[in-house]
Amino acid sequence: MTQESPLIVERQGPVGKLTLNLPKAHNALNLDMIDLMAAQLDEWEKDESLACVWIEGAGDKALCAGGDVVALHRESGSYGDNGASQFVQDFFTREYRLDYRIHTYAKPIVVWGSGIVMGGGIGIMSGASHRIVTETTRMAMPEINIGLFPDVGGSWFLNRMPGRTGLFLGLTGAQFNGTDALYCGMADRLLPAAGKDDLLAGLQALDFSADPAQNHVLVSKAIQSRELPAAGQPAPNLRTHYDVIQELTDGATLPEVYEAIAAYSGDDKWLQRASATMRAGCPLTAWIVWEQLHRARHMSLADVLRMELTLAVNMCNNGQVKEGVRALLIDKDRNPQWQPATLGEVTAAEVEACFTAPWKVSPLADL
Repeated sequence: MTQESPLIVERQGPVGKLTLNLPKAHNALNLDMIDLMAAQLDEWEKDESLACVWIEGAGDKALCAGGDVVALHRESGSYGDNGASQFVQDFFTREYRLDYRIHTYAKPIVVWGSGIVMGGGIGIMSGASHRIVTETTRMAMPEINIGLFPDVGGSWFLNRMPGRTGLFLGLTGAQFNGTDALYCGMADRLLPAAGKDDLLAGLQALDFSADPAQNHVLVSKAIQSRELPAAGQPAPNLRTHYDVIQELTDGATLPEVYEAIAAYSGDDKWLQRASATMRAGCPLTAWIVWEQLHRARHMSLADVLRMELTLAVNMCNNGQVKEGVRALLIDKDRNPQWQPATLGEVTAAEVEACFTAPWKVSPLADL
């Protein structure tokens, strides 16, 4: 494929390399990129000479900063038969299908998660068999800023983090580093950012076999041998603040938890930013985060993605995303006019409407 393609596909011996190629947009995930990745993974799964897949982002600033929400803003006005934008429905259906594909892929998938990895970028990374972060990694699920919610399996992986750190990250959109990612189960190894080419060369030289399970072991050992020593890893936030996070989220209802985080008055800058982001964020999103984590506690990954597809289409349809993206990325006034405007004004009926599917059969029914 040409350099202009949003996805660069290369073959390096037994390793297939996919490069998300929109560096000026921090490799934001668009529909073309999603479709190209899905097709290539299908092709490589049948290719017996290919043993391992490698995914990275073009440039050194980001794996992927998230989905192309500007396109969602642009297209969310053209509605189909079920009252939802066909583009919005297609985008999330194909994105979540790709995420599920990565989670269930037989061959090892190595994702180089250096730099910014947020939103849809975490969707690409979280399901990979070998998730690598570096000292430059900055991760977040910051959807409360734009009136969406932590999707791409967020209901699944936030529920599996230590204590209530997942709830806290979902409500506050707080950024976390590579050390934090290891702690909360969002990464497997932390390598030096300068070590990418060395690892790639090492993987190409491995004595792969026809057995995917054995190849997983070979890849794991190659990565483990290159891990950055603990002394060189970034200082953690999640582990350091675990007790405070548990205290702030120790409420039986969302209003109690929200009030505790909003009232944080300590001198820690990371916690201050988290509190401020939540307060400025979409009140309906906060309710969705609380509900999605409770409802998904015992769901399969496929059921989680079906629930999130319903949520994504409804949150775009009800105007939250359109207003959030406008304020953050279109007009850039950073002054979203959320409706409802406060947590207390959100009704149970409005929350339930977000979880009510606008179709009889889910577009992801076959997962």
